[in-house]
Amino acid sequence: MGAAGSKLEKALGDQFPEGERYFGLENFGNTCYCNSVLQALYFCVPFREQLLEYYSNNKNQGDAEENLLTCLADLFTQISSQKKKTGVIAPKRFVQRVKKQNELFRSYMHQDAHEFLNFLLNELVDILEKESHAARSSPQTSSPSEKTANGLKSAQANGFQKEPLVTWVHKNFQGILTNETRCLRCETVTARDETFLDLSLDIEQNSSITSCLKNFSSTETLNAEDKFFCDKCCRKHRSG
Repeated sequence: MGAAGSKLEKALGDQFPEGERYFGLENFGNTCYCNSVLQALYFCVPFREQLLEYYSNNKNQGDAEENLLTCLADLFTQISSQKKKTGVIAPKRFVQRVKKQNELFRSYMHQDAHEFLNFLLNELVDILEKESHAARSSPQTSSPSEKTANGLKSAQANGFQKEPLVTWVHKNFQGILTNETRCLRCETVTARDETFLDLSLDIEQNSSITSCLKNFSSTETLNAEDKFFCDKCCRKHRSG
């Protein structure tokens, strides 16, 4: 890996990104699904920067409980602070924490990277939300700057939840999907927004992400039993 790393540096030369580190991750018995997700998250620069900021703001709390968020922040800090530009790091502490957290990952069987990503992001969100609630219930009042540094922001009350939190995980990965239904009789358009962290796309052979997204967002005509109830017409009609 060292030789390969030096070849990479020579190949890139002056084009090597300033401040970047290209480190491989050691495999602990079929943990490539985990390593691939870690690499993708590390090179999502906004997510990485906010995670490193979180680590910097919390590193002095020696009694802080270890969790997936602290282990991930520690791993990313190890990589970004390396003097060498290339090399290899063993994410042993993070992998051990993953196995302790979820028995599904305790075996040496290969797992689905997408499912692992969903698990990891959901765990990070839960940790950030718990930390925010704990800070709010604490008798000590945090200043606005401290709350911003932790990457947490209050949102307006919505539905059954009081003040749902929007973490920096949401800000990086959450999107809004708008479903629009048009009544083919009166042309009234009904729109419904839904938040999502991932989209399930049908992948065709020799297709691009752009074409897959176009197919995903293509129009569909609702007929027969699938007819849409139009609030303006007060009856079901064909819609698209």
